[in-house]
Amino acid sequence: MTENDENDKKMRRSNLTKLKLVTFTGAAGLLGLAVSFAIFAFNSHKQKSKKKGLPGCDTVCVNLSAKEILDLADEIISISTRVHDAVALVPLNKLSYENVVLPLAELEARQLPLIQCCVIPKMLSPHDNVRKASAEAELKIDAHLLSCRCFVDSMIPFGLLSSWIEFLIQFIDFRMELMIISLCKLIRKREDVYRVIRIYAAKGESISPEAKRYLQCLVRDFEHNGLHLTATKREEVDRLRNEIDELSLRYVQNLNEDSSCLFFTEAELAGLPLEFLQSLDKTQNNEFKLTLESNHVAAILELCKIAKTRKTVAMAYGKRCGDANIPVLQKLVQSRHRLARLLGYAHFADYALDHRMSKTSTRVIRFLEDISSTLTDLASRELSFLKDLKRKEEGELPFGVEDLLYYIKRVEELQFDLDFGDIRQYFPVSLVLPGIFKICQDLFGIKIEEVTEIDVWYYDVRAFAVFDSGSGKLLGYFYLDMFSREGKFSQSCVVALQNNALFSNGACQIPVALLIAQFAKAGGEALPLGFSEVVNLFHEFGHVVQHICNRASFARFSGLRVDPDFREIPSQLLENWCYESFTLKLISGYRQDITKPLVDEVCKTLKRWRYSFSALKSLQEILYCLFDQKIYSDDDVDFHQLIRSLHPKVMLGLPVVEGTNPASCFTRAVIGSEATCYSRLWSEVYAADIFASQFGDGHPNLYNGLQFRDKVLAPGGGKEAMELLTSFLGREPSTEAYIESRSKYKLIEWLNTYPVYNPGSVQPSRRRGTSQWIRYDPRNHHHHHHPKKAPVGESKCSNGGKYVSQRVNSASTEEHGKTRRVRFS
Repeated sequence: MTENDENDKKMRRSNLTKLKLVTFTGAAGLLGLAVSFAIFAFNSHKQKSKKKGLPGCDTVCVNLSAKEILDLADEIISISTRVHDAVALVPLNKLSYENVVLPLAELEARQLPLIQCCVIPKMLSPHDNVRKASAEAELKIDAHLLSCRCFVDSMIPFGLLSSWIEFLIQFIDFRMELMIISLCKLIRKREDVYRVIRIYAAKGESISPEAKRYLQCLVRDFEHNGLHLTATKREEVDRLRNEIDELSLRYVQNLNEDSSCLFFTEAELAGLPLEFLQSLDKTQNNEFKLTLESNHVAAILELCKIAKTRKTVAMAYGKRCGDANIPVLQKLVQSRHRLARLLGYAHFADYALDHRMSKTSTRVIRFLEDISSTLTDLASRELSFLKDLKRKEEGELPFGVEDLLYYIKRVEELQFDLDFGDIRQYFPVSLVLPGIFKICQDLFGIKIEEVTEIDVWYYDVRAFAVFDSGSGKLLGYFYLDMFSREGKFSQSCVVALQNNALFSNGACQIPVALLIAQFAKAGGEALPLGFSEVVNLFHEFGHVVQHICNRASFARFSGLRVDPDFREIPSQLLENWCYESFTLKLISGYRQDITKPLVDEVCKTLKRWRYSFSALKSLQEILYCLFDQKIYSDDDVDFHQLIRSLHPKVMLGLPVVEGTNPASCFTRAVIGSEATCYSRLWSEVYAADIFASQFGDGHPNLYNGLQFRDKVLAPGGGKEAMELLTSFLGREPSTEAYIESRSKYKLIEWLNTYPVYNPGSVQPSRRRGTSQWIRYDPRNHHHHHHPKKAPVGESKCSNGGKYVSQRVNSASTEEHGKTRRVRFS
């Protein structure tokens, strides 16, 4: 008998009385260790706290002290190592599901909430020493992962993420996602564990479909890291991964360190809000210093009346780091292609897409080109509309892509009678939040109740329990940390604190989510929400519902651990209700009299506004998605030639801004969305199909909502995402609804341009009247103004349409004060 066999015999004997179904390296040993986790983390804290934690969630402890965090991090690393060691030592003639797969699955489920207890305080704690300890704990865990050379496919190592958080915030809790994936891939560089997993998988033992899927994921994790290759090729994989990390970091650092700025006179910044100008530094020559930060650039491109200024800023912004970053990206793309080929793929795009809904680069390109070609006619009409407006305001100057944002905003002012400053007064948090709860309760058959007298990290953090409205069964919990404060993470996102999981002893771990928002307070009172904040809250709460309704047995497939091409679909589906009159009336009420919701006309106009120039906006997104996809699916791509051919083809003849190349400052294609920039549009298209076909009347449909919950949300990542959608829809998802929604609200041609100005029947321009400066808030790109103005003057047209009279202050003094009459349907 070998030493390993002797150890196996002794350990099995000592654990037999605890769990007779598994051997010592199986679930019994793991659960014993995991229970010690919970006791260690929770009991030491609750003895000091006068408040309780969430009932039944002992491992979710959100308010640990600095010492407790550091001690817990050490324990996490210790247990993780011991479990993987135990799996590696299982005798090859005794391999089973219980002693090979189950320990790793249950370790992942048990560890996630404990890791979050360590790292979340860095984002949210009001105490400096706790944030510092959390950052230190995070580094400890990073070091443990890196010592195993754990990478997340082609992504960066987790320890480098803090340098790039600004660019990664487009993903739902990307930091948390990296941590989870890294942990479940902890074993990828451990050849001893891979050997055990591979041999067990080859046995073909009969296990459940979800367990089989999990086993396939384990094998894939190893092999995506090259453990199936020869030693020489594995060394090359390691070298390429290191090179990719270094190049990615260099690219982002170059942009972070760029200090380029421009200087303009006040006349050259005509149209910018006074408050924005006052926020800029001034030189001794009385010129304004404009940095190339995104909020400065957005303000210029959207609001500045001077075409030359807009073009100058667009050129400078698009040229950033060109000499430094284009060679870096070229080398980065080549390294990723070489890595993909070593791992058996034709190119990097197919490697990145292999386990997504889209599957192949060919399918992604076809998807993007099909939508582009279908939208071309509508986009052409939209562009013609903008060109006509520029011609009327600025003469025969050529229309460039740098003019799009400005003239889209101009037309939106004329096309829609919307005052977002006034609309903001209709969305107090006290109405919006219960309204969102009611929509979700009526739609998905859930019941939400607040949990009071529990331990939280800040006084205004709230917690809620979610129950099935039919059976009363507890489904999960969520925390809301809604208001900005000093030291708090500065973005909105949803974090998984604990995933749903089923354990071998029959116990069930329920999901717990955390929604972080950045709403404002004044004098301790919550300020009303801007409309974009309302939409964002709907979106993020969609992730909460998705997390809590996921009933997958494995933590790896639970919560937000689903196909990335699918992950945004539930949230984008829920966003649709923000534009329905039924919902808007439910969640709105004037600040000084909440019994007065938004009027019908405003509700209808918001829906039309949603699709304003949506075809052109879609083409702009498709352009960059195609650029990303093509550089990662072809060899030796000439970036300059590619963008110069793609840009006019997609953007209806508009050339790229002179001297610019997105390759120099396209961070999404470097880290976080490399070869996957299309994914947001992909999910938006399929969310549109689901909403139009199943919930088209705008009211919550409980039957269809429950079907969506049971057939789509509940299985989570345990089944293929396309299979889930096809099962729910009764067919494969389609792009038709997305196209139709944009065509339905197309622009109406202008009538009677520049009639005689009648000062008695009009109001000042909503955004460019000389006395009505916009307050530019980079956190909320809707613009609001003051003071409150009189109702818009109206007159009827012969065919029953409605004309809205608005004063226009154009760049041309001859046109100043004239009135345009704009018809909207």
